[in-house]
Amino acid sequence: MFRFRYGGKRGKPHMLLESDQFVVVRTRSRRPLEASILSTEARRTLDQFKPVIRFPAAGVEVLRAGPKRDRRAVRDRARALLKRERDCQFVGRVLCDPKSGVPVLYTENFLVKFHDDCPTRTCKRVLNAHGLVIKRALEYVRNAYFVAAPQGTGRRVFAMAARLLQNERVELCHPELVREVRYRTAFPQQWHLKKTTIDGQQINAHAHVEEAWAISEAEGTVIAIIDDGVDLDHEEFGNPGKIIAPRDVTRGTNNPRPGAGDNHGTSCAGVACADGRSGASGAAPKARLLPIRLVSGLGSQAEADAFVWAAQNGADVISCSWGPADGNYWDPNDPRHQQVVPLPDATRLAIDWAVNNGRNGKGCVITWAAGNGNESVDNDGYASYEKVIAVAACNDTSKKSVYSDFGRAIWCAFPSNDFEAPKTPGIWTTDRSGADGYNPGETTQGDAEGNYTNSFGGTSSACPGAAGVAALVIARNPSLRWDEVKEILRRSCDKIDTAGGNYDANGHSRKYGYGRLNAKTAVALAVPPQPRYRAIHTAVRDVPIEDLKISKIAVAVGDTNPPKAVTIGVDIEHTFAGDLIVRILPPAGTGVGPVTLHDRAGGGTDNLKRTFDGVSTPALAAFAGKNPQGTWTLDVEDTAKDDTGKILSFSVELRF
Repeated sequence: MFRFRYGGKRGKPHMLLESDQFVVVRTRSRRPLEASILSTEARRTLDQFKPVIRFPAAGVEVLRAGPKRDRRAVRDRARALLKRERDCQFVGRVLCDPKSGVPVLYTENFLVKFHDDCPTRTCKRVLNAHGLVIKRALEYVRNAYFVAAPQGTGRRVFAMAARLLQNERVELCHPELVREVRYRTAFPQQWHLKKTTIDGQQINAHAHVEEAWAISEAEGTVIAIIDDGVDLDHEEFGNPGKIIAPRDVTRGTNNPRPGAGDNHGTSCAGVACADGRSGASGAAPKARLLPIRLVSGLGSQAEADAFVWAAQNGADVISCSWGPADGNYWDPNDPRHQQVVPLPDATRLAIDWAVNNGRNGKGCVITWAAGNGNESVDNDGYASYEKVIAVAACNDTSKKSVYSDFGRAIWCAFPSNDFEAPKTPGIWTTDRSGADGYNPGETTQGDAEGNYTNSFGGTSSACPGAAGVAALVIARNPSLRWDEVKEILRRSCDKIDTAGGNYDANGHSRKYGYGRLNAKTAVALAVPPQPRYRAIHTAVRDVPIEDLKISKIAVAVGDTNPPKAVTIGVDIEHTFAGDLIVRILPPAGTGVGPVTLHDRAGGGTDNLKRTFDGVSTPALAAFAGKNPQGTWTLDVEDTAKDDTGKILSFSVELRF
């Protein structure tokens, strides 16, 4: 039995068991094992195994022994034979989840986070004392390191992590544990966006997205899709500037194009923000797309890196249609329904960083596919994390899609496909261009048939749909914080299936969250508040400007609330404004000295009627957040002889 903790010393302990039926192999060539040059004896042994998980980028695959009584002996014999093969770099035993039996792979890498006040030199000394090598410091959290144990450490990484965690200077420590990523797919047409007719049947179970476009099409926003890659050359993503900051966090390159069989991300991106110029529109057609390819496995450090990249490169919304393996929705006895998959500290810290620092401190909005196992989302540490939005799927009859997960963490639902008597084949969206992808159709009569599919669905489709609605909201009011957007989505939901939804006193359903998203309502709720301000004007007008002297006029401000901005209004009639120096003398309580609004270098032939604010006169920005109470004085100095003029008005405008 092997233990690890997420959440530090007081975090809940989790256990893994050694499996007697799995073998994990890593090839030096990174080719699949079946493509390696193996001896005849090794190949005969492999005939007794079936591949169950592959990580192509790492050349790693997990094999399962067939249904024999002596599976442990078969496993050990296979390990001994494969270790002798030239291309087999590593052959090991596999740990598994004790409830579901799902394989969990360990690497010889760790996350180690020290307390924030621990000096860097001390952190490095502790790591060195444990024989760990720093691969890199993690930029998204203080005193955190991605480190490697000596090669050959193997399963001793669990004991090493436990010892490190007992160090008083260490806050978090766990091995890098990797599971298979499941992209949450279940296998006019865009009925999820508007009321429409398909095959003679009227479908009215949509999210009112087309109606929302009259107010917002998400222009100026960015949606990041973290998935298995995106077809960057697809016609719906071809507008100049549509794609920004592409990244493959698995390969460490800027090319997130999909690999063989990686079809999922292109369809997710289409549901979120396809242009709608050629064959399919996303919920946020004018949003830009930030594609991030992640195929490193659930729990890898690359997973955390994806969120940091998204936030650093301008993402407003991050859509994640993946997570732990689901149980079969139709089999209530599938043991995977009971497995609890916690959120690794490394990924949690990265999500927190994106929420706290993205969008210039307003935070990225993160949507997450609830899952397709017809099981509790609350067992999924990713989708149930409080700082993300868990999205369920509802069908074309406004009821729960049969596969959709349920639970306390469900925040909202979005239309997707279903398998029980559906009226529609699925969600119409982008597919990989040409013969690749879900739809291998060929171009006919000028239409790129193979570039689109109507078989997409699952909560994989619901999640980017909700992400698109979030982008519509942010475009309408960019000042909203991430949690304010989340709250607007809650308030915009329509209660569906009121008889079967079992909504509680707070309006929450374990099937639908707060209901099905209504994009039109959401953008209406996002209307920017009108700025509240108070303008204080001079009570006396027409104050004469004395030749070669200083003339003053003052107003009293009684407010004590710190304003967000101060604007000064000046109207002066004068023979030659180029002979004037105009200053504002604020109350002493502001702690800010006099600010020159206009001087002789400003020129001007006659008169001066202007407003000055923190943009046109940056020095005025210093008054924001200060107590404005007291006397504000306008000081006008005439620097030349034989000029005449007068101050017509003076105002101080406070915006809160």
